[in-house]
Amino acid sequence: MYDSSTDKNDFRILSGIDSPDDLKKLNESELLILASELRQYIIETVKKTGGHLAPSLGVVELTIALHYIFNTPYDKLVWDVGHQAYGHKILTGRREAIKGIRQLGGISGFCKIYESEYDAFGAGHASTSISAALGMAVARDLKKSKERVVAIIGDGSLTGGMALEGLNNVCNVRGQFLVILNDNKMSISRNVGGMSQYLTRIITNPRYLILKNQVWNSLALLPKGTSTVRKFGRKTLESLKNFIAPGILFEEFGFRYYGPVDGHDIHQVISTLQNIKDLKYPVLLHVITQKGRGLVPAENNPTKYHGIGPQKITTVNTADATPQFLDAFSKIACEIGEKKPMAVFITAAMCDGTGLVEYRSKFPERYFDVGIAEEHAVTYAGGLCVGGYRPIVAIYSTFMQRAFDQMIHDIALQKLPVIFVMDRAGLVGEDGPTHHGTFDLGFAGMIPDMIIAAPRTGNELRDLIFTAYEQDKCPFVIRYPKDSCVEFDKDREPNLFNIGEWEELIKGNDVAVISVGVMTNAAEEALNILKKEDIAPSLIHARFIKPIDEKMLNRIAETHSAIITVEENSLRGGFGSYINSFVLNNAIGIRVKSLGIPDQFIEHGPRNVLLKNIGLDPEGIAAEIRKAAKK
Repeated sequence: MYDSSTDKNDFRILSGIDSPDDLKKLNESELLILASELRQYIIETVKKTGGHLAPSLGVVELTIALHYIFNTPYDKLVWDVGHQAYGHKILTGRREAIKGIRQLGGISGFCKIYESEYDAFGAGHASTSISAALGMAVARDLKKSKERVVAIIGDGSLTGGMALEGLNNVCNVRGQFLVILNDNKMSISRNVGGMSQYLTRIITNPRYLILKNQVWNSLALLPKGTSTVRKFGRKTLESLKNFIAPGILFEEFGFRYYGPVDGHDIHQVISTLQNIKDLKYPVLLHVITQKGRGLVPAENNPTKYHGIGPQKITTVNTADATPQFLDAFSKIACEIGEKKPMAVFITAAMCDGTGLVEYRSKFPERYFDVGIAEEHAVTYAGGLCVGGYRPIVAIYSTFMQRAFDQMIHDIALQKLPVIFVMDRAGLVGEDGPTHHGTFDLGFAGMIPDMIIAAPRTGNELRDLIFTAYEQDKCPFVIRYPKDSCVEFDKDREPNLFNIGEWEELIKGNDVAVISVGVMTNAAEEALNILKKEDIAPSLIHARFIKPIDEKMLNRIAETHSAIITVEENSLRGGFGSYINSFVLNNAIGIRVKSLGIPDQFIEHGPRNVLLKNIGLDPEGIAAEIRKAAKK
């Protein structure tokens, strides 16, 4: 168990593990010690760096067993999401590198195919492992090579439709293929839905194989060769499978089901893997683990300890003086629930992450967590909308990418006024490129009739949500970053905006800065820097990205010589491209310079540092205004 009073420990065995080959030299008692050391090493590392703690603690024994039995990296381990892969990284030559995990210039918090040959496939979003591993297994069979392929997926990820699509195609494999179901009853929030209940039945029901043998022994005593005996045998076994061993679901997909086994009994996991590793057909091994294992606070509250910031393992989180947009949204959701009886909120396995815990407790009948199923969440919202309710779908920007087709086909095409609230829009920091929300202005902006807005303050977030609710003609996207918000007063009357109307915050001359969301705050700081240099640009807050305020844009073009747009989104297809397109299509003679996310994936690091590196901090914006003013 982790002792927070000391940071120095004797990692006697772990210090000698530089690759899985070193692992294979250990005996069983040494493996038990290694498991304890690895768990403590993860705790001490994450205490300093922050990161995904509880998921990695839950799979320590499983990770050791996998590298002990399989010949990695020749054999392929494909981890789903990657939250749980810290132990995997440590055992595969990154023991020292993990001390800088998620830090600027350090290794990623997720699996990256170009970080290590042991990371067989990149991860970050859920439910991808089975499909990727399946492709690797089919490629192996086509090449007639011999590597084994293993997918490790959590029960939360198994609720994702893509995982089920992968399971449905296992018939394409002709040789070895192993899926390990890591069942801890958790994704980030507690799992919900039929798949979770199904897995619970598997754990709690008697074993099927014993009764199967008894049935076949009984059949052997009956007269042979009659169709009646054969039909009786088939029906009896099918009944036993369905009522005694619910693992039949996986067998119907084409897997041989084994388990459940105790994922923290390293001897049992190793012996089971040894027995099934070379079976020449698809196998699903059901492993039961405990998220947060070995750290009592994480065991008791795995959601809180799923991902933590530095130095927060033994301390109680205190509220910042400036609230987060997440906190503001949490209060706004409850207010909407109280004032709007037809409002319903939907999330995809992210109740805590989207700030809906309090709303769920107050309005449980109007709260829906659909699990890791963003596509379903959006179409489900469409059905609720047709049924007369006003759905507010709260999903991170990066995960909403998965529901792009549903936003088009099931919502916008039918002009259903679903409200999409996208947290984590822009750069999220240490989670890196898999979680940066830098594409939503592009993919949502290209959808006809889609309204898109971005607040710069907590008050404006509240105003925009009420504005979105009061209009009932079009779907409405509201995006905001993983950042603090200013000016949040939940007791003031909300203001309703005119759709598409911008706000001129500072009236200046020559250069006009048109900025989106919290970038307006950074631009305002930039103008303060330039006051000393007698440069006085105009500042326009484009709270609506779509539609744009054509009237104000035309006026700006008549009174200014240059426009600088500022957004925390990919420049390809973003707000700046809308402005450039309008200027070109209307033959307006004004220069436009767009600032935003360049055409590349931005790596992980502190959010403020990443913004500075790409020129989206006040100094960087001021430098671009200075250049435009000189021209």
